[in-house]
Amino acid sequence: MKQSHIEVTERIIERSRPTRAAYLQRIDAMLSRKKGPDRLGCANVAHAFAALPQNDKLKIYAEKPTHIGVVTAYNEMLSAHQPYVNYPDIIRDEAHKHGATTQLAGGVPAMCDGITQGEPGMELSLFSRDTIAMGTAVALSHDVFDAALLLGVCDKIVPGLLIGALHFGHLPCVFVPSGPMSTGIDNTSKSKVREQYAQGLVGRPELLASESAAYHGEGTCTFYGTANSNQMLLEAMGLHVPGAAFIHPADGMREILTREAVKLVLQNTRKESFIPIGRLVDEHVIVNAMVALLATGGSTNHLIHWVAVARAAGIIIDWTDFYHLARTTPLLASVYPNGKADVNEFQAAGGPGFVIRELIESGNMYPDVFTIAGKGLREYGKKPEVENGHLVWHEFPAESVDETIVRTAMHPFNESGGLRLLKGNLGRSVIKISAVPEDRHIIEAPAIVFDAQEELLAAFDRGELERDFVAVVRFQGPKANGMPELHKLTPPMAVLQNKGFRVAIVTDGRMSGASGKIPAAIHLTPEASAGGAIAKIRTGDMIRLNAAVGQLNVLVDEDTWAEREVDELSDAKRNHNAHGLGRELFGGMRKNVLSAEEGAITWL
Repeated sequence: MKQSHIEVTERIIERSRPTRAAYLQRIDAMLSRKKGPDRLGCANVAHAFAALPQNDKLKIYAEKPTHIGVVTAYNEMLSAHQPYVNYPDIIRDEAHKHGATTQLAGGVPAMCDGITQGEPGMELSLFSRDTIAMGTAVALSHDVFDAALLLGVCDKIVPGLLIGALHFGHLPCVFVPSGPMSTGIDNTSKSKVREQYAQGLVGRPELLASESAAYHGEGTCTFYGTANSNQMLLEAMGLHVPGAAFIHPADGMREILTREAVKLVLQNTRKESFIPIGRLVDEHVIVNAMVALLATGGSTNHLIHWVAVARAAGIIIDWTDFYHLARTTPLLASVYPNGKADVNEFQAAGGPGFVIRELIESGNMYPDVFTIAGKGLREYGKKPEVENGHLVWHEFPAESVDETIVRTAMHPFNESGGLRLLKGNLGRSVIKISAVPEDRHIIEAPAIVFDAQEELLAAFDRGELERDFVAVVRFQGPKANGMPELHKLTPPMAVLQNKGFRVAIVTDGRMSGASGKIPAAIHLTPEASAGGAIAKIRTGDMIRLNAAVGQLNVLVDEDTWAEREVDELSDAKRNHNAHGLGRELFGGMRKNVLSAEEGAITWL
C-alpha cells in the first residue's frame, strides 16, 4: 500500500477513534439481543407477520429462519428505479429456496435531478438524501429483520440508503443495483445541441428530440455522474455482488446477480461468516471508496455525500483527506463528462473491475478488507459471466482493451486524481479538473455577482456577458436554498468559453460533474448564508482561480477586505426559496444543516 494512503488512513483512524468506538459499541449492544420474534411481545409479532402467507408465518414461529427486510426506492419517475418493480418477487423466491423469509420492509422517496434541474423542486434534492436515510430507518425500525437488501441507484438514493443502513449497523446488508440504460445519442452531440439552443440557433423541438434520444429507456443515465459514481463506490466498498454495477436491466445476468445478492446476504448472517454492515464499512473501506472516486474522475457530489456516509459509521473525513489521496492516486478512466465514452463503453472496456484490479495492484487500495462476497476486494477486480446458468468470475487481461477509456496504473491519464481542493481568502472549495483544458486551470478575471442562476441566464440572454469574467453565484448553499445543482449554467458558460473568453464559476452551490470544461470552484464553504466570504464579493472585484496550486482568492486589499460587510439575501429572495412545491417542509433542514464540507448533514 502506498505510504501516502497509509498516512491518510492513519490520520482518519486517529481522528475517528472516539466516534468509531462509540458506534461499534452500539452495534455490539444490538447484537447481544434475541431475534425479533423471540424478543418482541406476542401482539408485536402478530402485527409484524399478519399479512405473510401462512407457511411463512409457521416457519418464522417454529423454525426461526433468517428474515430479510427489503428497502426499495422503486418508482416510475426514475428510469433507473423502474426495473425494481419485480425485484421483491425475485428476492422472495430465492429466499424461499434457501429456507429464508423476506418482507418488503418499506419504500423510500426517490426524486430525479434530471427532471427538477433549474426548477424549484431541485431545492429539495440534497435534503432528499437524509429524508431517504430516515425512510430507511422507518422501514427497518420494525426490528424483526436479520439482514437487509437495499434497492437503489441514483444520486441521493444510494447515499441515503447507505446512511440509513449504517444506523442499523448490526445488520448484514447488500445493495442491489439495476443497471444503466442502453446507449443513446452520444454525450458530445447532446452537449452541442444544448449550446446551440442557448445561442438561439435551434429551437425547443430540436432540443427535446436530442434530449429524448439521450434519455430514452430504463436504467441510469449513461454519463458518469453521481448515479454511476455511486455504483463505482459501492463496488469499491464491497457492498455489491462483484461486478454487478453496470449490467443492463434487460440482460439475463441481472436476475442472476439479484438472486446472488440474496445468497450473499444469507451467507453474511451465518455465524462463521457473519459481517454486519457497520463492521464492514471501516476506515480502510472508506478510503477505498475515496480512491475509487478520484481514480475515475467521479462526481464532486460525493465530496459531500461520502463525508456523511463515513460519519454515519462513526468515521470522520474531510476534503483535506481527499486532497492528499488525490495527489498520488492515478486517473485511470475517461468517461463523459471527462471523456467521450459512456458507462456502457466503460463497462465494455473493463469498467469498475479493471479499475479496482489496477488500483489494488498499484498499492492504491486496501485488498484485505471485509466485503459482502467474503473474500476481500480482489474479487471485485474480476469480470462476472454466466456459464451454465451460474455466475463465474474471470480475470481481466493484463492490458486495457481500449486505452481511450481505461488504462493501467502504469500508464494513467494523469498521475493524480481528477479533483482538487481550493483554499484562500474566500474559504475552501473543490474543482473537478479532469475535463477542464490545462490552459484554463488558471483564470484571473473580474467578478460578476449573481444571487441566483436565473440572474446569470437572463444576463446571458441580454448579451451582457461577452467578456472575460468570473461568475459568482452565491446564496446557493445548504442553508440558503438546499444547495441545488446549477446545471443550467453549463451551456451558456460553454458558449462563452468557446468564443475565446476566459470564464469561470465560483459558487457555494453544486454542479456535480456538469461543469464539464468550465473551471468551476464549487461547494464554497462557508456559504453566503452562513456569513461566508463569498457574500463580501462585489461585481468588479478581481478573482484568481488557480487549480494548478489549489488556490482561490479575491484580489482585494487586505484592509479593505477586512472592513467590507457581508451582503445578506433580501427578504423577497429568501421567501421565494422557502415556499412552494413542498419547500416549507424542509425549513428545519435548512436551519440546522451542517456545511458542505461536513457532509451537509441534518441529523447531527
